[in-house]
Amino acid sequence: MKKSQRISTAIAAMCAAAVMNAGQIKIETNGISMILESESGHTLDLCYFGEKLMNTTEFAHAWHITQPDTGDAYGLQLYPAYGGRFFLNPALKLTHADGVITTELVYESHEQTVIDDNRTATVIRLRDKIYDAHVDLHFLAYNDENVITQSVVFRHNETGNVLVENIASSYITLKARNYYLTHFHGTWAREMQLSEERLTPGVKVIESKKGVRTTQSDNSAFLVSLDEPAQEYSGEIYAGALAWTGNYKMQFEVDEAGLLHIVGGINPFASAVSVAAGEEFATPEMILTYSNCGRSSISHNLHDWTRKYNIAHGNEERPIVLNSWEGAYFDFDEDVITGMIDDAAEFGIEMFVLDDGWFGNKYPRNADNAGLGDWQVNKKKLPHGISYLADYAVSKGLKFGIWMEPEMVNPDSELAHRHPEWIVQSGERDMLPMRNQLLLDLTNPEVQDFVFNAFDGVLNMSPNISYVKWDANRHADNVGSTYLAQNEQNRFWHDYINGLYSVYKRIRAKYPDITIQLCSSGGGRLDFGALKYHDEFWTSDNTNALDRLYIQYGTNIFFPAIATAAHVSTSPNHQTGMMLPLKFRFDVAMMGRLGMEMQPGQLEGAERTFAIEAIKLYKELRPTIQFGDLYRLNSPYDNDGYCSNMYVSKNRGEAVVFAFSTIYHNRTQSYGIKLHGLDPNRHYLLKEVNTMPGDKTYAGDGKVYSGEFLMKAGLSLPLDNAFSSMVFHLVEQ
Repeated sequence: MKKSQRISTAIAAMCAAAVMNAGQIKIETNGISMILESESGHTLDLCYFGEKLMNTTEFAHAWHITQPDTGDAYGLQLYPAYGGRFFLNPALKLTHADGVITTELVYESHEQTVIDDNRTATVIRLRDKIYDAHVDLHFLAYNDENVITQSVVFRHNETGNVLVENIASSYITLKARNYYLTHFHGTWAREMQLSEERLTPGVKVIESKKGVRTTQSDNSAFLVSLDEPAQEYSGEIYAGALAWTGNYKMQFEVDEAGLLHIVGGINPFASAVSVAAGEEFATPEMILTYSNCGRSSISHNLHDWTRKYNIAHGNEERPIVLNSWEGAYFDFDEDVITGMIDDAAEFGIEMFVLDDGWFGNKYPRNADNAGLGDWQVNKKKLPHGISYLADYAVSKGLKFGIWMEPEMVNPDSELAHRHPEWIVQSGERDMLPMRNQLLLDLTNPEVQDFVFNAFDGVLNMSPNISYVKWDANRHADNVGSTYLAQNEQNRFWHDYINGLYSVYKRIRAKYPDITIQLCSSGGGRLDFGALKYHDEFWTSDNTNALDRLYIQYGTNIFFPAIATAAHVSTSPNHQTGMMLPLKFRFDVAMMGRLGMEMQPGQLEGAERTFAIEAIKLYKELRPTIQFGDLYRLNSPYDNDGYCSNMYVSKNRGEAVVFAFSTIYHNRTQSYGIKLHGLDPNRHYLLKEVNTMPGDKTYAGDGKVYSGEFLMKAGLSLPLDNAFSSMVFHLVEQ
């Protein structure tokens, strides 16, 4: 039998086995099992979710409990609707065509399909006991990455419209003595600040109603640790993140029996949707993973999955970028930009990005109060056009990129005067500018065409444009649409995001090779829904290296270094006024996709030499940082004034260690760290790198150590002064 025939036979056998075993449904990866119990006409129950099981037969009804008031035995419904005896926050709330407000879902059928050697799709079909209403649960299991995604499709054939008032992407129930929730909050310049708390009886809600920039204040990503606070290398942890760029709601409810119910999906706020017979309503995906050995494995799972499946060009090294914003702001002309390109070339930088301020003629973009929407080159600033600058960059050995904010419009713009009906507006109420700009209505297909054509038009300015920074600097308020019907205004929140996704898909279809940065006042749009159409994200507008230690720490629990744009900026920092050593600033930025956000020509003498050498070094370390596994050795949240991370190549033959002191430590102290992820049986040459001239300080520099020694005994580092830092490169010998 040929290999292809054997594979086809195996796939057919797997699918057949799944259909035959209708009582128990297994959704599994190499390290995770989700076991469901189903019978035709009965509820679909969750029996187990956690570490991969060897034998699942005895897990049927493993988590069933009894209601004391009724004596009914009931399982943990995987996707409970409001109806029957269910008394918690439901996954689904409908009002049927005849006005009945309850729904009772029972199992109907399921099917499993092997997509390839790493992915298996499962569709479980539920129906209401009485009404012709159906819910399909879609799961996709990624074997090697230990990630399971879940989404939901609702449809019906009732005699009138059904009102969908709440529809979650997933509903997960956990059973433990205690639950510790890690979530992420902050605002502009303080994104992804980590907070952990023990969940108590009642409901903890994390949500956004901003519509745009929905992750700027709170992120939908979360960790739940069982029984004890989350540890880095031990303990059971579940992780989830909603792949949705709009309003979301995450609910964590500890019930009277001590069970934790996690419900996540589109925020139902002002979003009830009337669904016609034969129409489908689909939710975004919830991204789920599990680890029985701490947060580190959670990150490895999600980083591997993201690089392979959820960013563009995840297998390609990211270039070192010079962005013009903090170096020039709006005040530039051709000479300023070509001068920055000259400096970038001398420093070994690989990409120059022209930020805001290059467009608008009738309403020139000389500040943030005019020009948005008029995507024509400012002839006064740039008389030779974008093509001249792009060609100039390429002639110097650099690639060229450009900034856009295509979803927005200034009131002072030709676009706003030409198409006022394209602007988000709520009847006769005032339109409320933010950052002097308004929001275009992406529920409208004409506006979607405009945004696509604006992007297309800018790319057509030069074949040498290879990068676009896509920004979005406000959220949505006083929302409404002149396109949507009067009785469909509640569709705005999710139709806007689906319109945005439609534009993203069209752009990626036409420009599959372009690099696109995901930016929204920094990290205001950092979610897996938007990220899959982009190559990287702008982590925060705050480029202060000390703050970035915290921002990048939280961010990189879920999102990989390869996509984390981290730029070296000037001192004193433009956002905080803090003065930090250049080495410290470079060392922090090198833990992501390295870039610069300044006039590099202002660096002189030893600092200039150091920066050029640091960029050269990063190119050597880049494969390990961008494609390796991240191990967090010491959190900045530990409050001991230290922080350290390391990156280990997939073959464990190379590693990079970063260590930082953020406060003064007295002379009797030294910073001891034990490394992780190495092979205990191999030996590694340890070199201190990225040092200022004459400043090597580690006595073990140039020595060879076993992986066992480095992980069991570790390193003792002389990091005494505030804002001192060290970088080590380990190579197998």
